[in-house]
Parts: sequence; structure tokens; C-alpha cells
Amino acid sequence: MKRFIEGEDRQQVALLPECLDDYIGEDNPVRVVDVFVEELDLQALGFKGADPAATGRPAYHPAVLLKLYIYGYLNRIQSSRRLEREAQRNVELMWLTGRLAPDFKTIADFRHDNGAGIRNVCKRFVGMCRELKLFTQAIVAIDGSKFKAVNSRDRNVTPAKIDARQRQIEQSIQRYLDALETADRTQPAQVEAKSERLQDKIKRLREQMRQLEETKEQLKHEPDGQRSTTDPDSRSMNSQAKGSGLVGYNVQAAVDAKHHLIIAHEVTNTGNDRAQLSKMAQAAREAMGKSRVRVFADRGYFNGTELKACEDVGITTFVPKPMTSGAKAQGRFDKSDFIYIAKDDEYQCPAGQRLRWHQTTTEREMNLRAYWTSVCPQCPLKAQCTTGKERRVKRWEHEAVLERVQQRLDRKPDAMTLRRSTVEHVFGTLKHWMGSTHFLTKKLAHVSTEMSLHVLAYNLKRVMNILGIARTMRAMQLARA
Repeated sequence: MKRFIEGEDRQQVALLPECLDDYIGEDNPVRVVDVFVEELDLQALGFKGADPAATGRPAYHPAVLLKLYIYGYLNRIQSSRRLEREAQRNVELMWLTGRLAPDFKTIADFRHDNGAGIRNVCKRFVGMCRELKLFTQAIVAIDGSKFKAVNSRDRNVTPAKIDARQRQIEQSIQRYLDALETADRTQPAQVEAKSERLQDKIKRLREQMRQLEETKEQLKHEPDGQRSTTDPDSRSMNSQAKGSGLVGYNVQAAVDAKHHLIIAHEVTNTGNDRAQLSKMAQAAREAMGKSRVRVFADRGYFNGTELKACEDVGITTFVPKPMTSGAKAQGRFDKSDFIYIAKDDEYQCPAGQRLRWHQTTTEREMNLRAYWTSVCPQCPLKAQCTTGKERRVKRWEHEAVLERVQQRLDRKPDAMTLRRSTVEHVFGTLKHWMGSTHFLTKKLAHVSTEMSLHVLAYNLKRVMNILGIARTMRAMQLARA
């Protein structure tokens, strides 16, 4: 091999082998993982086995397995079997674990049994970011994204899926009956064998129909009317693309607008975001250590009760109202065309008439005041306003909260651009790291643990990019001191 860079002979014996530490550069992120875990009080964080038993076979220290997992999620190696292989051949992991190579069952059991501790480590890292004053702006964007569960669509049952399957079976049965009739007329010699096959198929399909009816009855007793057999906590959810969906979890995240760090997150199996705003906003405020926080979210979070809960605790929200007016879609005036006169507690309609309060009703545990006027039948604009006897406008008793939200949005036209640029790329990064796959664990508690490892790895990489390797390690050591 002339004129090429040549490697060493595989059979060459090294009398003085190099130190393993020499293979790990001073700016290698694995050193940050080592320092971070060494500075944690694992027993206080809730890890099992941090205080070893006096008898029995010695176990791996939780720090070793935690380092293994953080390194794995930083490098897109989430599988316990892949981590087992990497611990045996990866020089960085040999350095990190002291050449220890746990088997995959030990690695998997650690994640399964120490969910609370892993989630606490994720929170501890956010606390360290707060101590480093990385959350100075107190601006947060909140969003949710659907992540696939280990449960496939075929292993999830809903009433709509049962109805669709029953229609398919009915069509199949009719097709086989027609085939039987055709065979009787055209193939008398072979009709007996063919008839038996078709009758057998029809019998199996009718048995499926009976089982589907039983399942439909059982679903009536399920809290949300559906059942997943592989991962019982996963749920069928609509995705952003029309007419498509997945079986999985809805992951909520609150992201800092300055450095795009994930401040708070939660895994839910609720398919929409309506009831998530105040909970996530308060979790973010607590994690940031701020008394007042500005929160940006999309239309999916617009909920009067949630917006009022945020305002009551001093959280300023920027959430646009969904454009769902049926009247507007049909070319008629909607509620936004009516002006509320606060001092008179009346509405002024587009024709200049006043709508006065007549009664209060309760809908979905909300007190609504109803306003209308008796001059509607003679109004020249009635056809553009209502198809009923008179136009009625309902006002929530805390409607002023929603009006203040809209006023803030009007004063900040780039609010949704800020939200989108802050939080959406975070979910894109997490899904890119995961690849076109699903969560590896089952049930909500374990999926939450897995998501915490993803979030911890993401935040760790972000901080290393912001501060640099050396400064990040110094900050971790000072935080412990």
C-alpha cells in the first residue's frame, strides 16, 4: 500500500497501552455527563439502590446506569439492547462507566424501576438552568404534539372503527352469498366443495360480527369509549393532517423563548389541548422561579376557564380565538360584529339597535347572560343577522378576560410568529432524534420517564451549545457546592 496513510498492524502488541482517558478530549460532551451525574444526590432524588444492602450480590450503582442512559439519549441510542452492545465496544462509554457493561435486562429494569428519580433529574437540570439565569425574559411558548405509542392502530378499538369493520363484513358476507348463488347456477359439478368453503367463510365472518357487538357493548363502560390492547394507556388521536391519526400520547411542553430550553413538560393521553394551558403555564412559572410570566399558545388552547385561571395567578396569556363561527361561514354577522357597552351592560348590533339582558343560563358549568331585542322582526338587516325570530347574543360572566386576551394580541401582531419559532422546532428536533418510531415503553408512567430522558438530553445539549463544555462543567460543580 504505497502513498496511503497506513494503520497499525492488528497483531501488534502494545507494551505500554495508552490511558483510556487519553482517548476522551477535554471538549467531549461525555465529560459533561460524568460531571453532571457525579454532582447529583441520587438517593435524595428517589433512585433505588443508591444505598446498597449489606448482604447479597453487589449491584451496579445507579449513577453508572444513569450515565449510560443520558449518553444513550444524547446519541440517539434509546434501546437497552443497543446500549448493552455500545457499552462493550464504545470507547466513550467505557470511559464513562469504568469499563462496566451491564446486560440489557439490567439496563431496561433501571429505567422501569426509577421513573420518579429520572423525572426528578430532569427537573433538577431545569433548576440548574434557573440558577445560571438562563430564564431572564420570563417568556414561554406552550404547545402539544402527538407521539406514537408502541400500540398499533389495529390494536386500538373505538366505536367508529367497529362500525367501519361491521360494514366491511356485511359487504363481504353479501359478496360470498352472491358467489354461492352464481356457483349453484353455473358450476353444478364443483358446487359442493366451493359451497362448503364459502359457507365456512360466512360462518367466520358472522362470528366476527358477534364479537364486535360484544366489544361495542364493553366500550360503553370505558371512560373515553376506546380500548388499546398493547399499551392500555395509549389513545387514538387525530393528527394535524386531515383524515389521519395515530395511537399514542399528547406531549405538552413549555419552552423558554430566549434559549429554547424545555422548562416543563407532561405526557397526557388526552387528544386535545383545551384543558392544558393553566397547568403547563403554572408549572413553567414555578420552574423559572418568576412571579409573572408571559405565555404564548395556539388556538387549540383557547378555553375561557383556563385563561381565567392563568389571569387569576398573574400569568399573562396570548392565545388567539378559534375561527369557528357558523354564522360567519354562512355570510351572516357573528358575535364580533356586536359591540358591548360595558357601562350599560348592553350590546349594540350592526343596525345600531341595543340588545338588553333578559336571562342567565348555565352551559358546561359556565354562567351565560343572554341579550336580545324585540325589534329584530322589523330590522332591514335581519336576513344578514339571524334565521330565527330574533338574534340572541350570549356573554360569559367573565367575558372581560377573553376581551383582554384579544386586546393584548391586537397590540402584539407577531405573537404567533414568536410562539411558532420558539416551540415547534423543539418537537421537530425530538422527533428527529427518535426517528420514525414510537415510544419504547408502555403505560403512561413509563412513557413519561422515557420522555423525561429525551427532554434531559435535549436541554443538556442546548446548554452545552450555549455555554460551552468547560463552562457547563464548572457551573455544575458550583451548583453542587
